[in-house]
Amino acid sequence: MGKVGIIGVGQSAFVRGYPGSIRELAFEGFKEAVKDAQISVKDIDASIVCSAPEYDKQRSPAGVFAEYLGLIPQPTCYLESLCSSSSMGLRVAYSLVKSGLHDVVAVIGFQKMSEISSAESQERMGRGADIQWESPFGTMMPAYYAMYARAHMEKYGTTPEDLALIRVKAATYGQINEKAVYRKPVTMEMFSDPESPMSGPVASPLRVGDCCANADGSSCVIVANEEKAKALSDKPVWILGLGAASTSVNLAGRDLFTGLTVAQEAARQAYEMAGVGPKDIDVAEVHDCFTIAELMAYENLGFAEPGQGRELIRAKETYKEGSIPVNVDGGLLSKGHPIGATGGSQIRTIVLQLRGEAGEMQVKDPEIGLVHNIGGVGLYGNVTILGR
Repeated sequence: MGKVGIIGVGQSAFVRGYPGSIRELAFEGFKEAVKDAQISVKDIDASIVCSAPEYDKQRSPAGVFAEYLGLIPQPTCYLESLCSSSSMGLRVAYSLVKSGLHDVVAVIGFQKMSEISSAESQERMGRGADIQWESPFGTMMPAYYAMYARAHMEKYGTTPEDLALIRVKAATYGQINEKAVYRKPVTMEMFSDPESPMSGPVASPLRVGDCCANADGSSCVIVANEEKAKALSDKPVWILGLGAASTSVNLAGRDLFTGLTVAQEAARQAYEMAGVGPKDIDVAEVHDCFTIAELMAYENLGFAEPGQGRELIRAKETYKEGSIPVNVDGGLLSKGHPIGATGGSQIRTIVLQLRGEAGEMQVKDPEIGLVHNIGGVGLYGNVTILGR
């Protein structure tokens, strides 16, 4: 059926408290994507709405959004795979277009996390784990990733300072990303200063500075078949490879704690489908919900050997000027993490990079980009490879 291309991307600003409704929030990312694609709403054959449930009162938001955005009577559906929802949405959209069932599909990700308190939000996230065997005992996202951080430190000698270097990099680019929720500089000294919020303990060895922030936001990615993409857009970005995997929801069922097997498997699939390898990637977006998550991603994606990811950040190889630029839009650590919108935001960044439209964050002449998006504590993994 030919290639599948991305013809439009959009994202709202990620903020701590969006004042409008979820349908208005979704419109923010959608309108930017439609404008970017230079198409009419009526050119869109179907839509997929992606988020994690239970952050707002609306059941089945897909129908509400379709009406509000002018996407009826076209079919719509709701999809969730926790934090990787909109990357999984892109996978489904690719399948719908590749099969010939639809020509143009919009993937709309959103989350309005400020609808509930921080304590309630943490409880909802905890329920992304097994509600029978794990989450009733108080396990939450920072504690889970702290276990991975501790295991990595014990096996490979990784230090808290290595993790802090990742946050410093994130803040370097978050300051110049107008869509980011956190746009302040972060220095290594802040992690050793007891008066600095960055140094506060969360779940040892993770500190406040090692953790991303909740946010409200939306994103939208519009995909089309090859014929439509070439007819409607003079700058399509092609989907070269897609990988996805899952694993045991209970950590007791896992045998690796220094990396995420879903990322390894999804990356293997995506590289094979695209016919490329780690050394061919010019720019990447990885799921840095915590600093340890970015470090593990370096290794899981093949950018570094196991235990050697720290050498990349120490040498600044993952900065914009380095050999493998990673999260040069600030990542989740600076942009914020509105769960359902995150994957779409990552995809948007790579699309802009491949077009040469990333402004101050632009990497020099990239041809192939990668998006690594994780759902839950390594429960779901999606890797997407894009090319210009």
